[in-house]
Amino acid sequence: MSQTVTQALLLNHWIGDATHTTSSGRTGPVWNPATGQQIADVNFASVDDVDYAVATAKAAYPSWRATPLSRRAEVLFKLRNLIDANRERLAEIITTENGKTLADARGEIARGLENVEFACGVPNLLKGGYSEQVATGIDVYQLHQPLGVVAGITPFNFPAMVPLWMFANAIACGNTFILKPSEKVPSASLLLADLAHQAGLPSGVLNVVLGDKVAVDRILAHPDIRAVSFVGSTPVAKAVYEAGTRNGKRVQAPGGAKNHMLVLPDADVDAAADAAVSAAYGAAGQRCMAISVIVAVGNIADKLVDSIRQRITNIKVGAGLEQGSDMGPLVTREQRDRVATFLDAAVADGATVTVDGRKHAAVQGEGFFLGASLVDHVAPGTRCYDNEIFGPLLSIVRAPTYADALKIINDNPYGNGTAIFTQNGGAARQFQFDVEVGMVGINVPIPVPVAHYSFGGWKSSLFGDLHMYGPEGIQFYTRSKVVTSRWPDPGTSKVDLGFPQVR
Repeated sequence: MSQTVTQALLLNHWIGDATHTTSSGRTGPVWNPATGQQIADVNFASVDDVDYAVATAKAAYPSWRATPLSRRAEVLFKLRNLIDANRERLAEIITTENGKTLADARGEIARGLENVEFACGVPNLLKGGYSEQVATGIDVYQLHQPLGVVAGITPFNFPAMVPLWMFANAIACGNTFILKPSEKVPSASLLLADLAHQAGLPSGVLNVVLGDKVAVDRILAHPDIRAVSFVGSTPVAKAVYEAGTRNGKRVQAPGGAKNHMLVLPDADVDAAADAAVSAAYGAAGQRCMAISVIVAVGNIADKLVDSIRQRITNIKVGAGLEQGSDMGPLVTREQRDRVATFLDAAVADGATVTVDGRKHAAVQGEGFFLGASLVDHVAPGTRCYDNEIFGPLLSIVRAPTYADALKIINDNPYGNGTAIFTQNGGAARQFQFDVEVGMVGINVPIPVPVAHYSFGGWKSSLFGDLHMYGPEGIQFYTRSKVVTSRWPDPGTSKVDLGFPQVR
């Protein structure tokens, strides 16, 4: 296990290029979900701490904004290499604080690195446009310039990847950044800040403040923060969006999800079952892109449910650091207990609990474990269907036809991700045309875009106009300036355009 985690008894902010002790006097616990033991305390930021971080970032902005693009790219390349060199250390930190398996943590780091690699191309990404001779002697060109101090508020489920979604592009564009990670999983962000410092990022360009609602509220209110990126649940995303925009900030706030996987009668049952198990129970279902509902069309439902049930028995539930574990614990005891309540609610609402994760042997220990659960005959309008459960519980909804299944998906208030499993290309193409969801997989259960596209849902899964990372991320962290220019005719000026002469 990483020495950084085992010896970290008190975690402080990273402001400038060093740790900063809080002035609030308030702390919060960091747990190891696999053991149920507290492993650290987090110093919670006060309003003064946030103000100090913002002032530090504001002071660093003019110099960083003036730094040549080639130098910014050089720093990002070094950061990319340092993250790569520290993959195992970072993965162990993520697993220890979040609970996910090492394989999941390594995958998260790989997807985060994609975003750093995308940001390394900032000299090309910030190219503007130029129109010559729009009128006699007049040219027009467009510039993409940074905003200033910007901030990111990130969730517990991806302690490294989501921060890298945000600050890599933000600092590449010339902004300075305030990162407020989840207080449940703070250590990955602190390590990333240290690695950025080692890569040559100037003091104050990337700052980390640890804390709770006090820090979030101050970030949303601070007049010197120009933009806020957020990832979290829909109620909080909506509140962040409303508060930030009310205070004149640009805000992008992806929210919750209820991701459906549509399985048509012609689908390969084994392939669909494998995909469903991986997408529903990976990271203990604590992914905003996890499949939480399967809509089984026609007579495939019974075979599919039976295939999934058989596969669930092979899932090894255990500590993420243990070799061979397929699924780790949930992040907190409260979250584990909350997810478990939906199993009783499902029965009360007329569904069938085919596999009850509460009966798994791992639940009897001290960690925050819950086995994989499968609930059949779930209907829209019930608690198990309507809520974002965010845990290892997969619901089966049965639909007689494609049209019925499509209506179920489109009527859902969330629109983050969806997938269709079929061997019919025409049906898949029709689905991608019809479905009202931001990210679509065709025989791909978790269609998270690669870094040179952008991540984002529709409906109540996104508040704001621009999606996360990729081209829309660059657009979010910059603003356009259009210049119209005219210069005197050199024929009528006194400028000597001839060759210099030796005198």
